Amino acid sequence: MGLFGSSGVRGIVNKEFTPELAAMIGMAVGGDAKCAVVGMDSRTSGPMIEAAVSSGLMAAGCDVYHAGLVTTPTLAEAARDMCCGVMITASHNPPEYGGIKLWNSDGMGFSVDQSSRIEKIIESRKFKLKPWDEVGQKHILPDSIEKHANRILSGVGKAKLKVIVDCANGPASNITPIVLHKMGCQVITINSNPDGHFPGRPPEPVDENLTDLKNSVVFMKAALGIAHDGDADRMVAVDDKGVFLGGDQLLALFAKKFAKKRIVVTVDASMAIDDYVDAKIIRTRVGDVFVSEQIKKSKAEFGGEPSGTWIFADQTYCPDGILAAARLVEMASKKKLSELRKKVPVYPIIREAVRFDPKYKTIVLKKLEQEMKAIDCEELLTLDGFRLQFEDGWSLVRPSGTEPKIRYLAEARSEKRAKEIMGLVSKSVRRCLK
Repeated sequence: MGLFGSSGVRGIVNKEFTPELAAMIGMAVGGDAKCAVVGMDSRTSGPMIEAAVSSGLMAAGCDVYHAGLVTTPTLAEAARDMCCGVMITASHNPPEYGGIKLWNSDGMGFSVDQSSRIEKIIESRKFKLKPWDEVGQKHILPDSIEKHANRILSGVGKAKLKVIVDCANGPASNITPIVLHKMGCQVITINSNPDGHFPGRPPEPVDENLTDLKNSVVFMKAALGIAHDGDADRMVAVDDKGVFLGGDQLLALFAKKFAKKRIVVTVDASMAIDDYVDAKIIRTRVGDVFVSEQIKKSKAEFGGEPSGTWIFADQTYCPDGILAAARLVEMASKKKLSELRKKVPVYPIIREAVRFDPKYKTIVLKKLEQEMKAIDCEELLTLDGFRLQFEDGWSLVRPSGTEPKIRYLAEARSEKRAKEIMGLVSKSVRRCLK
């Protein structure tokens, strides 16, 4: 894709991502929609982009319903009552980034075909603008958070635990603590003041960014800790021992609990999922929209990504970090999270990433294909990036869908073998950047 990556449009504010672009996206989307709900995360550029995209939507005759500061899953929930939803967010990207993600009324993100159509309209500048007396009107949508919270609560039970929630200075602060409190939990929050500078920690909920949460869980003797990204479509956790639960472990735990027949995972998911889960495993491209599409197509009960994206098909096709938090808390109320964690096999896995100059993207990716095809392996899968299957492990080399980066990982049953595979792959990747 061009303008749209695997998770919508993202870029540095007022450089790659401008109010002009936001307005054009609004005009392109509004030409096919009579009404749209617009929401935003806590980024400093949010109000500016909200005004621009709303202007574009209304210029095309689309009525705009403003949900205000909300999480992405809250926006997707609100889109059920609209023609579509527009979420202003750059998710887990650094604070200088802005972005837009588009949602259908069934809670699923815009497909590749839908995104391509929007791109073509913007490229051609053939917008369906209305005359002065047919432009869209602005409305306020006051109850989107309450509706989302109620939907989550309808699908979980009670849990009387002490839980610490790291809201990443994002809109999760106005829903996750409330949902868990209503479940019966004693909730303690950190980084719960919405702030687009992300003063507490970077918005990506990875292990190295969650030191405060891990220490707080141990010091306050909490049952678990919950951490979100900037817009709360992701959720990761810390167990009662203060140990970070990576995405692969949570993926396995959720799959075991909620998928009886079929589960959809991305090509970067650990081979531990194959050993731990009884359900049929369907692999797809990296990106929540691809997981959602495959869940719908295959009628799977659950799907997810190691990045912390969880989709529970009984409630929504949108990755919902708040619902995931509620369901994990419910699981932890029956058995300690540290005990659940120990049941999931953990294999040595190494992850790395290198940046490249976006001006040379075409050259870099062409070199990458040549390098990957030259590696001696059991099988090379090109479903999404390059998955190299070896007899005792595997590697995935994949250009990022949102940043000028090449991400690669290696997993094997022994640390020595994982390092060997990573060394082989890393040399090949870095040769592409010379």
